[in-house]
Amino acid sequence: MARLSDPKYLLSEQYKDAANLDARIALHARFSVNKGGWHPWVFDQFDLPWECRILELGCGPCHLWAENFHRIPEGWDITLSDFSPGMLEDARHNLGEEQVRFRFALVDAQAVPYQDETFDAVSANHMLYHVPDRRKALSEMQRVLKPGGRFYATTVGRNHLRQLHELVFRVDSEGEMKWWHEEIPFTLESGAEQMAPWFSEVEVRRYDDDLVVTEVELLLAYVLSSRRGAGLTGDGRAALRALLEQEIAANGAIRITKDSGLFVAVRCKE
Repeated sequence: MARLSDPKYLLSEQYKDAANLDARIALHARFSVNKGGWHPWVFDQFDLPWECRILELGCGPCHLWAENFHRIPEGWDITLSDFSPGMLEDARHNLGEEQVRFRFALVDAQAVPYQDETFDAVSANHMLYHVPDRRKALSEMQRVLKPGGRFYATTVGRNHLRQLHELVFRVDSEGEMKWWHEEIPFTLESGAEQMAPWFSEVEVRRYDDDLVVTEVELLLAYVLSSRRGAGLTGDGRAALRALLEQEIAANGAIRITKDSGLFVAVRCKE
């Protein structure tokens, strides 16, 4: 099974806690061109009543809610879930005293432990490409939504970080990181078709942003966080560092396309 959707790998290495994800978030926070911020933008897309029940699947370290806490209506009843106990622990830590506003649950998106028509909204942020059986997961999300309920799913497009992939390929075209280039199975281009059996009015919204990276360390940390324990070692890592330094010295920065956004969909009414 591809690493992107291998539960054992994801739980034991990639997402046993927020360390790898935080390394990637740090790069975006430091070098993104759009200073409005990803998490405020995602929150802006929520079109929900002042009183509603919300389920987030794959909540991770909860930066979305921590950054937008002051904007959350009092009437929102929010359940934050993840399949990683370490992620949930980090989520509680990041929310601090504000965690009392939320419910927390350990949940596999392929078997959501809630009754039919429980929630007014479900969100799944950058996680559906990690789910081995997306059809089952999407079916579960539709099942727990009330008729007419909204589903929000963030993901990336085909061109996301294209230049970074090309740089990695230049130092590792046949070696340890070949999987870095594996096709993402749920993208802004392919997701609507996958969602269509369960959701109507599927709309894709893209976030306008790019990276202009002027420091090597955060970019190198990003790459290494994405293959922890199984990627570049020794000469390969040194070669990548040298290449990144060379690119910045020659051009003043490494410019990297960001292609991220989200789907907004409505549960099909029976």
